[in-house]
Amino acid sequence: MLERYDRELLNFLTRQVGDRDTAADLVQDSYVRVLSVQASGQAVLDVRALLYRTARNLVIDQHRRAEVRRHDDIDALPEEQHPCAPRHLQPEEALASQQIVRAYAATIEALPARCREAFVLHVFDEMSHAQVAQHMGITVSMVEKHIVRGMVACKLCERRLRADARQSNAADKAQAPTA
Repeated sequence: MLERYDRELLNFLTRQVGDRDTAADLVQDSYVRVLSVQASGQAVLDVRALLYRTARNLVIDQHRRAEVRRHDDIDALPEEQHPCAPRHLQPEEALASQQIVRAYAATIEALPARCREAFVLHVFDEMSHAQVAQHMGITVSMVEKHIVRGMVACKLCERRLRADARQSNAADKAQAPTA
């Protein structure tokens, strides 16, 4: 039954991929997939439509695989053209991230015990204000005050970190050699 679409599908795919041999392979793959659908017992109302849809999907898959494989051989590139690791994996960036985490942890640790507990339960354990109040045996209003105090402390920490970063960048620029 599929044979009647053979030439038509082959011509269609040849126009799509520009190579008759590749198109013939795609025709065969399309037949295999459509026949496996039919063999599984699924009702196929329009075999031609399924065949063309399958063929189009195979062309798209082939194009995607070709895009993924298309790249320069890294060994053929000169050393200075080798790509860098992602920014977050650069040693300086990793160190800066660790320092930021430590600064925030120290800020939260410096909060009064009950304030810290409410803040951590809300922010990190994702408890609602009412849940925190019930858990700690205090009013929702007190929970809100504790959370605001923690947020203000973190905001001040963030400002200090930004100011330190600006000073560090300015110092780096001042030390940079001029061309």
